[in-house]
Amino acid sequence: MHTPQPLNQTREQITNLDNELLALLAERRRLSLEVARSKEVDVRPIRDTQREKELLARLVKEGREKGLDAHYVISLYQSIIEDSVLNQQAYLHGRANPETQKQQYCIAYLGARGSYSYLAATRYCQRRQVEMLDLGCQSFDEIVQAVESGHADYGFLPIENTSSGSINEVYDVLQHTSLSIVGETTIEVSHCLLGKAGSKLADIKTVYAHPQPISQCSRYLSQHKDLRLEYCSSSAEAMDKVNQSPDNSAAAIGSAEGGALYQLESIEAGLANQKINQSRFIVVARKAVAVPEQLPAKTTLIMATGQKAGALVEALLVLKAHQLNMSKLESRPIPGTPWEEMFYLDIDANISSESMQAGLKQLERITRFIKVLGCYPCETVKPTQLSNSQLLIEPSTSKDQVISENGANTSPVRYSKAYKEQASEINCGAMTIGAGHVGAIAQITLNNDISHLALSAFEQQVKQLKEAGFQAVLLNAVNQMAMAEVTLAKLRQILHQYGLVCIIAIEQEADMPLAVQHADMLFLAGKQMFNQTLLTQAGTLPIPLILERNDMASFEELLTATEVILSQGNQQLILCDSGIRTLNNANLPSLDLASLIQIKATSHLPILINPSYAVSDDALLVQTQGIKQLKVDGLILNCPLDSHDDHESLNLISAVVRELYRANKRFDLE
Repeated sequence: MHTPQPLNQTREQITNLDNELLALLAERRRLSLEVARSKEVDVRPIRDTQREKELLARLVKEGREKGLDAHYVISLYQSIIEDSVLNQQAYLHGRANPETQKQQYCIAYLGARGSYSYLAATRYCQRRQVEMLDLGCQSFDEIVQAVESGHADYGFLPIENTSSGSINEVYDVLQHTSLSIVGETTIEVSHCLLGKAGSKLADIKTVYAHPQPISQCSRYLSQHKDLRLEYCSSSAEAMDKVNQSPDNSAAAIGSAEGGALYQLESIEAGLANQKINQSRFIVVARKAVAVPEQLPAKTTLIMATGQKAGALVEALLVLKAHQLNMSKLESRPIPGTPWEEMFYLDIDANISSESMQAGLKQLERITRFIKVLGCYPCETVKPTQLSNSQLLIEPSTSKDQVISENGANTSPVRYSKAYKEQASEINCGAMTIGAGHVGAIAQITLNNDISHLALSAFEQQVKQLKEAGFQAVLLNAVNQMAMAEVTLAKLRQILHQYGLVCIIAIEQEADMPLAVQHADMLFLAGKQMFNQTLLTQAGTLPIPLILERNDMASFEELLTATEVILSQGNQQLILCDSGIRTLNNANLPSLDLASLIQIKATSHLPILINPSYAVSDDALLVQTQGIKQLKVDGLILNCPLDSHDDHESLNLISAVVRELYRANKRFDLE
């Protein structure tokens, strides 16, 4: 029997290993800067994703031979790769802008030392290996004024959070400043309940916090209604107030790292509503910067469109025409001009590129106002992903692929008929869609009235929808209801009582956990079609999915999105087309029947049509007669929650469903 060595000796060995690991990581970082110097000469892109995949695949294989889990190795090296990429970007960006290089920067930020803005600024300077002189400010306006006046080199402004969304006050400040955005940085926000040493949750009566953390921790705070909330101008002010309090009855919401500066300890951690909680900051300066072409760049601009129908759509189509990806669109009212708005856009492109220059010139001709706020390196480093076979967790039979003579993988994409010749058939409860089976789904938008009377009205409508021939009900706007889980369970129970499938729409990532618990099928709204993280997560689920086409997406982009889902294992996928935006009618989407024909010819996946947004009620029956000739696999029809009192509307819906079923004799109701 093996006799363990003394614990102190084991700990000493671990400490020595940790020191060696730190030294090796520092040496690896140094070598990554040598790589950046080489790329500066050769003008090559910072990232070589193919090499990254080969590196990870090799490390996973070697790690497994040493008894290390594949996901552990990937998680570790993704962090190392991200650090390497950001350090190389910082080096090349500095070399391209030598006039900005100093031994120290004066940084203006919100609050005092310990605030999240302070932590973001500190990490930004550490990556550039410069000393930071900090200048705490009480407001966003004060930050901008400090930089404009020359008292600070840079200003840090929080622009958005993954939990609470955009910070509108910052967008309003950007309307009126001459400063340029020269950088961005994103930090993990880990909210803790911070108190004096020895404090316990039972001692706390008052919680100090900035409004943003309060919003981001609303779920936790709702579970402790006895706590009195006090709003502060920053997390640093909140922590300072707790530090100055005479007893242990006060606590603050902030980071453990910031709390340590005020001699505070974490009472409880992980307070945020979302497990992944990040804040993005923009860096502003008096002069714009140049971004080397090998760096991924982002350009932020503001514009005001003309006061006519479809003006914004027309502007966005300019971006599509020049293949410019818009990663963010935000609107804010224009002060002094009622009902008019300014639009803020983040575009993943370098302002010096031909496509961006051409796009800007065209936008100048069709907008009332347009201004570039800045072009800067994008610091969002997407992690390199490996396939299941590269992770060595795929069955050996799945590795039998058709390889061409030159070694390239020629396996057909999963959505294509070349991959699966027979049309797919999706079963869920009493509903079957695809392979000749036609489905009818009623779409209901819920509201905040979840009273007993509203549930009774819902049940009455469900009964009538069942009689009209519907097989399922799609529940929209679940996230807006702030409904309790018990209420959602009641809605599903009512649907099952009448033999109807319960489908829940996913309009944002936060909807997913609750929806998965109560849905028979999920509907991924078109606005999430480009959300790779959400598609990947949905692909791992064991329940059927409906993927709606984004109204600005081509049918090729829709099929590409399906591949993300199918590659994760979930093959129970149905497509949905609700129309696309065109210049013919800016107020309504148009049904893209030509793309429907191409999808049916290309893919084995079933496809539904939702004409509710593109077709008026009067033309609905006529359009359905044409749609069924295209061998559509089903319809989604909008049924307002109060339509049970509108017999004319119900008769029309019933007629449409019957007309749809006539396309297939096995479902003929007559």
